[in-house]
Amino acid sequence: MSETSIKEAPDTSRHFLKQWIADDVAAGKTGGLVVTRFPPEPNGYIHIGHAKAICIDFGMAREFGGQCNLRMDDTNPSKESDEYAASIKEDIRWLGFDWGDGFYNASDLFDLMYTIAENLINTGHAFVCDLSQEDWKEYRGVPTEPGRESPFRGRSVAENLDLFRRMRAGEFSDGARCLRAKIDMTSSNIHLRDPVIYRIMHVPHYHAGDKWCIYPMYDFAHSIEDAYEGVTHSMCTLEFEVHRPLYDWVIDRMDEMNMLIIRNGVKIRPQQREFARLNLSYTVMSKRRLLQLVEENLVDGWDDPRMPTICGLRRRGYTPEAIRNFCERIGVSKYESLTDVALLEYCLRDDLNLRALRRMAVLDPLKVVVDNYPEHTVLTAEAQNNPTDESAGSRVIPFEREIYIERDDFMEVPTKKFFRMAPGQEVRLRGACIFKCTGVIRNAAGEVVEVHGTYDPESRGGNAADGRKIKGTIHWVPISSAVKLEVRLYDRLFTVPEPMADPGRDFREFLNPESLKIVTAYGEPALADAAPGALFQFERVGYFCVDNRDSKKGAPVFNRTVTLRDSWAKKGDKVVART
Repeated sequence: MSETSIKEAPDTSRHFLKQWIADDVAAGKTGGLVVTRFPPEPNGYIHIGHAKAICIDFGMAREFGGQCNLRMDDTNPSKESDEYAASIKEDIRWLGFDWGDGFYNASDLFDLMYTIAENLINTGHAFVCDLSQEDWKEYRGVPTEPGRESPFRGRSVAENLDLFRRMRAGEFSDGARCLRAKIDMTSSNIHLRDPVIYRIMHVPHYHAGDKWCIYPMYDFAHSIEDAYEGVTHSMCTLEFEVHRPLYDWVIDRMDEMNMLIIRNGVKIRPQQREFARLNLSYTVMSKRRLLQLVEENLVDGWDDPRMPTICGLRRRGYTPEAIRNFCERIGVSKYESLTDVALLEYCLRDDLNLRALRRMAVLDPLKVVVDNYPEHTVLTAEAQNNPTDESAGSRVIPFEREIYIERDDFMEVPTKKFFRMAPGQEVRLRGACIFKCTGVIRNAAGEVVEVHGTYDPESRGGNAADGRKIKGTIHWVPISSAVKLEVRLYDRLFTVPEPMADPGRDFREFLNPESLKIVTAYGEPALADAAPGALFQFERVGYFCVDNRDSKKGAPVFNRTVTLRDSWAKKGDKVVART
C-alpha cells in the first residue's frame, strides 16, 4: 500500500451501522437513549481486532449521546480469569473509552438465566437431552438436509424440570446431559436445530465461585444480557450473522415472559447487526493461536511487542490515537477483507511524527576521529526536540574529537549517489559541523575500524560559511559521553501476509526468525534518563519507545516501534485486499 493511496483513503465516517442507528433514533425505537455494549470473553488479552469493535461500539454510543456497556461474557469458566478481566479494562481505558456505571458480568445474571431456562421448559420450548456431544452433532446433520430429532425430545415438562434441577445440583457428570432449546430440526439454519443452551461443567467460576456446575451457552446468555441491560443495538462480527435468528428467538421468548425493558414508554427490543472483522496481514487474530504462541514460549508473553495484543502494541510504543485513527480509516463494511499492516504503521508514523522527541543514536557504531579538533575540547551542537512543534524547544549535545557514526553511513568506494561519508567527500554532521574524510584505519582482517578526517571550523551548526552546498547529512554521538543502550529491533512476527491461509500448513512455520534482534547502541546523553513509555525518533533510524517492563532507572531499554519508512515495501511486498 503506497503512501499516496493511504493519504487518499475515502471518508468512512458514514457507514451502514451508523445509518441503522440513526434511522431507529428517528423512528423513536430507542426510548430516548442509544445503548450499545462491548462483550469480551475474559479468556485472553484483547488485540487490534477487538480495538476495531471497541471503536465501533463505544464510538456509536458516543456519536448518539448514549451509553456503551462493558460486559464480561464469562460463561466458560474453564478458560477465564481475573487476570484477563483486569487486562481488558486497562486496555479499553488506555484506548480512550470509558463505560461509566455500565459494567456487567454475565455471571451476575446466572440466576436470571436459570429462571428463564426453567420457563422455557415449562412452556415446552426446552428439553433435557442425554445424547453425547458426538451423537448430538450427528443428529443435527448438515445444512442441506433436515436433522433428526433427539429421542429425548418428547420428555414431559415434569421430567425435564426434574432432570434440569438435578443437573444444577451436581448429580451428573460433565457431558452426561444438556439442556436444548426446542426449535426446528428441519431448519436450513443449523443453529436453530434444537441448540444446546446449558451444559454441565464441574468447574469453579473465577467470579461466581463454586455456586454453579451448569453454565449457559454464549448464544443463550448473550441475548438475555442485552435485554437485561436495555441494549438497543448489538453489533457483532460477521460470523455471528447466522446466529442472529437464535438471538431473536431468545428475545421473542423474553418478550412473551414480559421481561423486556420499558424506557420512556418504549419497549426496548435489542437488535443485532454484523460487520466484517479486522483481518490484518502478517499476524494472526485467533486468541487460541495467540495463547499457543505464549504457552510454547515462541513470544515473550501476551505483552510481547510483536504480538497484536493491545498491551503488546502499547509496550512497543503504539499510541491510542494512532490505533483509533487506523480503525476510523479502515471503515465498517459487511465484506471480509485483508487489511495491509502498512496502513496501521502509516497511522502510527503519522502520529509519532508529531509527538515523538528527536534524539540521535547509533545502532552499528563506527569510530570517527576529527584530527584537527582540539583535544580535550568539548563544543556543543544544538538540535530541535521536534521540528513539527516549536514549543518542544531544543537541546544541546556535546561535540568531541571522537564520535560514532552508523557504519553504513561510510563507504570507502562510494557509489554514484552516495552522498554520505567517503574519502575526500564532505558531509554535514547534524547540528555540528562539516567533516571531510582523509583516511581510514583497518584491522588485521582488512576491515575499516576507524575513520579519520578534518572539520571546517567555520561551519558551526553544519552550515558552510561560504554557502557551498553539502548534499549529505548524517547523525552521530560523542564517544566519551555517549550512553550505552540496549535496543530491541522488532519486526513483523510472520514472513507471509496470511499465516493461516493454507489449512495444510502450520502457521508457526511462517514465524519470522528476524522478528527480534537485540543490539548494543550508543545514544546522546539526553537518553540516559528516558522514562518508561517515553517515545522518541532516533533521527534517520526509526521510532522507539522506552520499554515499560524491563527498563530500570538510568538503564532504559528501547523497543523499535516502527521504522521511518515501510522497509517491507522495498522487498517487493504487496498485499492486495481480498474479499
